[in-house]
Order: sequence, then structure tokens, then C-alpha cells
Amino acid sequence: MAKQLIAPRMGEGVEELTLVKWLKKEGDKIKELEPIVELETDKVATEIPSPASGTILKLIAVEGSQVKVGDVLAWIGEPGEELIAPAPKAPSKIKETPQELAPAASAENKTNPDDGFISPIVKKIAEENKVDLTKIKGTGLDGRITKSDILAFLEKHGPSAPSAETQLSDSIDTVPTGSVSPQMIPISNIRRTIAERMVESLRTSPHVLSVMEADLSHVITHRAHNKPLYEQDGVNLTLTAYFIAAIAVGLKKNPLVNSSWTEGGMQIHPEINIGMAVSLGSEGLIVPVIRNTDTLSLLGIARQVNDLASRARAKKLQPSEVKGGTFSLTNHGQGGSLFAFPIITQPQVGILGTGLMQKRAVVVTDDQSNDSIAIRPMIYLSFVFDHRVLDGEGADSFLGDVKKALENWIN
Repeated sequence: MAKQLIAPRMGEGVEELTLVKWLKKEGDKIKELEPIVELETDKVATEIPSPASGTILKLIAVEGSQVKVGDVLAWIGEPGEELIAPAPKAPSKIKETPQELAPAASAENKTNPDDGFISPIVKKIAEENKVDLTKIKGTGLDGRITKSDILAFLEKHGPSAPSAETQLSDSIDTVPTGSVSPQMIPISNIRRTIAERMVESLRTSPHVLSVMEADLSHVITHRAHNKPLYEQDGVNLTLTAYFIAAIAVGLKKNPLVNSSWTEGGMQIHPEINIGMAVSLGSEGLIVPVIRNTDTLSLLGIARQVNDLASRARAKKLQPSEVKGGTFSLTNHGQGGSLFAFPIITQPQVGILGTGLMQKRAVVVTDDQSNDSIAIRPMIYLSFVFDHRVLDGEGADSFLGDVKKALENWIN
């Protein structure tokens, strides 16, 4: 008997998902638990596995469409097998009214023909581009207008009113007449959410930056000795694991940094849950959380760093794995940056940015207070904190403890 692929619940309170793309097409063979479709919430994109082995008999939802939890997305079974559809939903008013008898849309609702069929993202695109949705034929479920439908309409007909980008372009005298119009790149749910949260964070917290540099000589020596041993356990020992371990030490000694501002007072969190920013390329970044970090060994932290980073890039994270962080790390040095001014993840108090490790000439002092110049692997630690909760002294205390943990790593 053919089986249905049902849109799963991907987090508490999440009722609507975006179908980003199908990983298989109709007629393809597929194995049980093999990825079949990529779904996206406002927090995470996830590849969903097939519920059964067989042939993909029918793909119902289209790419770019909004689907609801519990919707049937596809059928999987044997070729020629009958598809037994679920009980039909009550017909909508639009379906009940013959097209030739349907009343003309009024000026007030031309971009909103039926709230039950228009997703928020389609509404937003329509409003920004002054598109009359009654002129678009939907290809989604029950004739729903999908994001792909409206983007295709815009590509063919263009917006009804000049976009902000076009107005800006027109105002620049140096742009020659007849030049190519600006390209409109669709915004994913994740990118839109990142943008909204970054702007909101800057509005919420007075951000202050403090920078120190750390000598990673002991860390580099420890890593060189232990990397082969960790590899025997299938774990890649990266510098990120050391940074997270050092942050846990700093948070343990400075609990106010592991808190959140509330109108009733500073709420100290009983657990140390460190979020680790993972780049998704052009799609932005995602911050999976390593929970109870202070209770883990370096091996345990490294194993979680490997697992969360690989599953984030493979779009296999669950929504619960990007929630509950009490502090965040962004290793911007992986792209070559020396130091940065990262933005705090609300409602956390701070975020630490680690820059590119470079060998530099520094002054070192021996036990007899003799100075000399030596080459050391140095790194900048950029700590951005919420000035409502921390002042300079408290921030420097935390950052100093992180620096000390890295520089005094026991080999």
C-alpha cells in the first residue's frame, strides 16, 4: 500500500513550513530514511527522510510553496499502485464559486484574495511590489499562490511600482539609460529571520566591544600531541573546541556573563549552553547549541563541535538544537578576519569572536623578569557585551579568564 510523506512538526508552535526543494523527482527509486525533501522554518532548514522504500509516485507540493504541518507532500509505493487520498477538506469559498460568477476583487483586497491561501511571505512580496494577486494563477495546494508563482510573475511582468532598489538606481546620474535593471534575489526564511533578529538585538542592547589577544602556544602544542589520539575515536580536534572549553571556564568564574537582562533583575542561568555559529555560505549562518558545556571534557566538546557543524551544513539539525543558548561563539577567523564586532544573540549578555591565528613577534618575560622577542601563535579575542548588565571591569574579568585558560592550557 502506498505511503504518504507528511509534513512533520519541526518545533513547538511551528505550524507552517516552506518547501525549499525536492531532492528526488517523480518516478525515482528511494530507500527508507533517504533524504527526499528540504523543508525550512524561520530557524532551520532540514532534509526530511522518506518514510518508506519504493518509487516516488506523486509529488503534491511544489518548491517554494508554504505547507502546513500534517499536509501530504508526496506518495511513495510501487508503480501502478492506487493512491488512496485522505478525506477531503471542506471546500473553500473560492472553490465553491464558479470563476465566471465570482465577484470582481475590490481595490482593498486585490493583494489579499483569500487569507487562507496566501502565505505571509507571498503577501509581503506582493505588497512590496504592488502586485495584484488576482492576476496570478497559483500552482500550490488547492490553487494556493506560492513564492515561486509570484517570483515567476515578477520576473515576467516586473513590479507594478518602482522598487527601492530601482528608485535608488534611477537617482544616480552615472547610470546610463537602458542599463540592466537591478536583480531581485529572493530572501529565505532563515536569512529574513537573521536580519530581523540582528536589527532587534542592536535596538535592545547597548553593544560594547572589548578586545584582548592570547598566546596559543600551549593550545597548539596540546593539539599536536592529541589530534592523532582523537582521530582514533573518529573526532577532529579543532581550535573551536578549545575556544568553547575556555569560554565555559570564563562563564563559570563570571556567572553574570551567563545571564539575561529582565525588568525584574539579571537572571543567572543554571546551565552553561554555548551556541556555536556555523556558516551556511550565502544562506547566512546558524547557531547550534552545545548544552551543559562545563560538564564536558575536551573530547566531548570536540565530538559535539564535529557533529553539530556537519549536520548544520547538511541541513539535518532539529529546531530544538538551535534553542536555549546562554552565550555564543563566532569563529570569524576561519575566513581570515583578525577581529570583529559580532552582534549579541538575544536574550544573551555577550558573544565572543575569535580571529585568525597568526604567528607574530611579541615581547615575552621569563621568570627572572628578562624580556626578549619571540615568535608566538597569537589570536585576537573580541568580546561584545550588553552594557546594561556588564561594565568594563566585569567584561575584562571574563575575557581575562578566557585568555588565561587558553594560555595556561595543561599539556
